[in-house]
Amino acid sequence: MSTDHVDVLIVGAGLSGIGAAHRLREISPTSTFTILEARDHIGGTWDLFRYPGIRSDSDMYTLSYPFRPWTNRNSIADGAEIRQYIQDTAEADGVVPHIRFGHRVTRVSWSSDDARWTVTATTADGANGPGTVTMTASFVYFCSGYYSYDTGYTPEFPGLEAFSGTVVHPQFWPEDLDVSGQRVVVIGSGATAVTLLPSLADQTAHITMLQRSPTFITSLPQVDPLAGLTQKLLPAGLAHRLNRFRNASVAVGFYEFCQRFPRLARRILLARARRAVPEGFDVDTHLNPSYDPWDQRLCVVPNGDLYRALRRGKADIVTGHIATFTDGGIELTDGRHLDADVVVTATGLQLVNFGTAEVEVDGQVLDPHDLYTYKGLMFSGVPNLAWCVGYTNASWTLRADLTSQYVARFVEHLRATGRRFGAPHPDGPGGEERPLLDLTSGYVQRVAQQMPQQGSSRPWTIRQNWWLDSIDHRRTDLDEAMIWDVAPAKAPTAV
Repeated sequence: MSTDHVDVLIVGAGLSGIGAAHRLREISPTSTFTILEARDHIGGTWDLFRYPGIRSDSDMYTLSYPFRPWTNRNSIADGAEIRQYIQDTAEADGVVPHIRFGHRVTRVSWSSDDARWTVTATTADGANGPGTVTMTASFVYFCSGYYSYDTGYTPEFPGLEAFSGTVVHPQFWPEDLDVSGQRVVVIGSGATAVTLLPSLADQTAHITMLQRSPTFITSLPQVDPLAGLTQKLLPAGLAHRLNRFRNASVAVGFYEFCQRFPRLARRILLARARRAVPEGFDVDTHLNPSYDPWDQRLCVVPNGDLYRALRRGKADIVTGHIATFTDGGIELTDGRHLDADVVVTATGLQLVNFGTAEVEVDGQVLDPHDLYTYKGLMFSGVPNLAWCVGYTNASWTLRADLTSQYVARFVEHLRATGRRFGAPHPDGPGGEERPLLDLTSGYVQRVAQQMPQQGSSRPWTIRQNWWLDSIDHRRTDLDEAMIWDVAPAKAPTAV
């Protein structure tokens, strides 16, 4: 067992973690830091997911870092391109030597007397085999996302044991899986399903997306011609800033339009779909959700690839409910049978808090659901700890970078003022309660009672508006609702 101390411990070496290290070096250059990464490689989500066609569901001018221009011609990039971009950023910034791979954080324990966190991590390999490593840190920053890397979500399907074919969850796609000439059914209607359908269509005998209910889908060009022109005419840094601002503004603007004029937004989205699908395709059954636009994430298909697969007859969409699996496929409640050799369960993520790590403050283990988010990153009564959670209606990095800048400013503020720690007020917003994430998606609703909450007013709310957050970021009051160097009088405990 080894014990080291750093000023900031970052959990996760994915897109957020590498960006956090850059901002920390930029804003608080004297602070020491270490990144603990459970996997053996940089990249996080983009290293884990390897299913065919894996790509961004946001444009890369907003998903990439504002401090490192995205120069690839693709606005919608594939997983390998994104993974390489993160790796290149880490190497250029000199961050790689600060990463400890194969370290899974299992527990963080705060002591107000010592003004530091004790962080426990398990390792798969060591001098004497698997073991435990302990570090201490003045500040802990979770950049581990909000879903489990170990398990995806798969419902209990009736009769699954009777199916004689192959069942695979896209989160754990086998490298040796060959679907050539196979009949494939993809269960799901989210971003993963609409990516898999066109990506596999030319390999399979036929592929079907089986959904219980539709999702709003829209097409964007994979290569943004206006962004390309900007890159040719302007220096790389300026072009990147302009493209990032333009695309972020369009994304936020369209979200606000959908929230204010849902009927009109629905008509626009469905009209676009009707122009793209093959003749006779039932748009109202398969592409017209019961919820309003942006009550759940909007799925993006680059260059309309999903619609092209439908028009070629290589793929189709079936809307219905599963009655049972059979030896050769899936029987639906309306009597239809879908023949299948391979079934892909693109049925969602399993959300978790703080990367599944247990959080303890002064001897009390916290129940995350009793916590209120503060400025979208810290938590009521919890000193010197932040969790990076991106936007649900726009690129993850837009919010993640603002969060990382705030953390770096907070750490530098502690150093400059001689304070040891700060905790958002333990009472939070005073009884107001709203879910942390404001989507009606199943993967969010399944765990709403296990995740932290938010209030309805600043600083206890998460606004899904990059414009307003960017303005607030420039004038954020670090003292707002913050208690400095005082142990929380009462911390919520796990039940």
